[in-house]
Amino acid sequence: MQQHVRELATLGGGCFWCHEAVFGELHGVDRVVSGYSGGRVPNPSYSEICTGTTGHAEVVQVTFDPQIISFRELLEVFFTIHDPTTLNRQGADVGTQYRSVIFYHTPEQAKIAQEVITELEAAKIWDAHIVTEVTPFNAFYIAEKDHQEYFKHNPDQPYCRVVIEPKVAKFRKQFLAKLKSPSS
Repeated sequence: MQQHVRELATLGGGCFWCHEAVFGELHGVDRVVSGYSGGRVPNPSYSEICTGTTGHAEVVQVTFDPQIISFRELLEVFFTIHDPTTLNRQGADVGTQYRSVIFYHTPEQAKIAQEVITELEAAKIWDAHIVTEVTPFNAFYIAEKDHQEYFKHNPDQPYCRVVIEPKVAKFRKQFLAKLKSPSS
């Protein structure tokens, strides 16, 4: 049996806990890791990121099988689960670390990201313009262990109940056909 080639997507749109919880449920996604990209400081810590001075964004790095789910489909989910029109903010989370950003790994990913943004702008889904950055991927730093699979390990934590749980429920309803089967 031939092994499928895997690709990476590195996406930021607010708190990485929310994105990790959603992308991990998609059929064709092998792995989702929370971390940091786009900054000036090597191997930053969460506390450093929270200052907003390192230049990093909270991101998820998604390993996926493009024969099962395309980069475009990942972006369709990405633009559904956060507000791409708020600069350096998602809800109560404020700062450059919460910016909407696509760190592309290939010229093809950059092209697809720009096409999706153009299509969404033309559809006038939001009242404001999309401020999502599309920038080349440089480095990814894995977040500390307690940030990995946060929603799974902390479902009763207030942030999970109030912010993540409704976002995941909305996602599941909208993308039911793209979810992993229960046995996955």
